[in-house]
Amino acid sequence: MARINPDSLTLEDIIVHINRVAKVVKGGRRFSFSAIVVTGDKKGHVGFGLGKANEVPEAIRKASVAARKNLIRIPLNEGGTIPYEAYGKYGASRVFLKPAGPGTGVIAGGGVRAVLEVSGVENILTKCIGSHNNHNAIRAAFDGLGKLLIISEREKTKGMQEQKNVA
Repeated sequence: MARINPDSLTLEDIIVHINRVAKVVKGGRRFSFSAIVVTGDKKGHVGFGLGKANEVPEAIRKASVAARKNLIRIPLNEGGTIPYEAYGKYGASRVFLKPAGPGTGVIAGGGVRAVLEVSGVENILTKCIGSHNNHNAIRAAFDGLGKLLIISEREKTKGMQEQKNVA
């Protein structure tokens, strides 16, 4: 998949989770922070990133930079939903994504909701199965969204398979 240039897009960041980690050393506890950020343009482009640093703002900045490097494009229908069902998995997290009719809204929780909102999806049903850990759920959602092909690409691959069956 070709890389997407983030400079040509107007991206919006959402901080999904900030985690404080304590390392016990001789002089006491030393704290560091990790942040998960999701970025998107609400027009079908979305990315996520994880940043770690000794201060919260620096962790958020690193996560935002990582999210801009990790952009993918997802296909959206006229109704603001995905074209067909998808199932993504990562680690112990499984995310089921199902298109929904107009007026349904985004039925999702936690990190998956943030991913879908910044990507521009307006109507979708999701179910997170297994682990609800934010990091794994976001990666599972990206796995499912990454499996969605733009309809024209899907038709091309379908046509290629039919040609193989005929020969």
